[in-house]
Amino acid sequence: MEHIAQTPDPVLVVSDIHKSYGTGAKRKEVLKGLSLSIPAGSILSLLGANGAGKTTLVTMLSTLMLPTSGTASVCGYDIVRDAKQVRELISLTGQFAAVDAELTGRENLIFFARLRGLSTSAAKIRADELLERFRLADAARQLVGSYSGGMRRRLDIAASLIVKPRLLFLDEPTTGLDPLSRRELWDLVEELRDDGVAILLTTQYLDEAERLADTIVLLRDGRSVLEGSPAQVRSQFGSQICRLELDSHEQALRACSDILPARLGLPAESFTAEGLTVSFTAAGGADDLTRAIGALKDADANVDSATLAMPSLDDVFLDMAFEDSAGGGAAVKDNQTAGDAR
Repeated sequence: MEHIAQTPDPVLVVSDIHKSYGTGAKRKEVLKGLSLSIPAGSILSLLGANGAGKTTLVTMLSTLMLPTSGTASVCGYDIVRDAKQVRELISLTGQFAAVDAELTGRENLIFFARLRGLSTSAAKIRADELLERFRLADAARQLVGSYSGGMRRRLDIAASLIVKPRLLFLDEPTTGLDPLSRRELWDLVEELRDDGVAILLTTQYLDEAERLADTIVLLRDGRSVLEGSPAQVRSQFGSQICRLELDSHEQALRACSDILPARLGLPAESFTAEGLTVSFTAAGGADDLTRAIGALKDADANVDSATLAMPSLDDVFLDMAFEDSAGGGAAVKDNQTAGDAR
């Protein structure tokens, strides 16, 4: 069941943000009029291919880069005009851990707490609280260089929460983590959301967006091309997908080339065989599923299982994230490095 945000009041509001680099013929637009908002206690996930503009947006919203045009505010404070106030309300966890490997976990947190203005005694108390909360108390006095990737990531997020932010930026926080560490980090992110923190998450992992996001925004070429809850994004994408598992690959190939095209009146290219599984877009929904099973039964092809479901986020991402701006199909753009590697 999808999470429902605690309040509709927006913490982050982005309105028609543009970002470009260079001038004249060398001018490169990275963001082209992006608008979005995030309420308190909600997670918005940005998805997109490399170069879509995700990291550029996070860099601007965290006051580290000026927009070319448009506005954005955090709790009513403008990111340009009120940058100092905005920085007091946000925290950023980037793609790479910012902690010092030559210090212990506890020393790292005390250091960051002192930077945020806490007294020495208050910094030690806050460090111990965070170490306990992030399940790092047993490793508190170990050098961070000896930590696993998952432990470092938890410590990195703990450091960003020395002072509880109203808005937390997580830029691909689980890249390179093993499956168990990823799930542990997901649990922590959900706890932060439940505490009322608004979170902007960028990720390349579709299962991560499916698990965590209340709202997904799919970026392509600097623009939003889809927005909604994971279920809404899938439903906007198109018809249901029918998948049929047969006894053999030979049966699957025959189903795709002959049996199903004849019964459903679709070209053979509409059907795909992967191993024992045949899949196709079922514009007719359950009727198409029933007709397909009937056709295979009449042809003495045994159906071991049959499913009908909305497209997965993988289907949506692969179909939409890589299309060129002219809509000419899948076109992955290489080396889009005008300040945005993600």
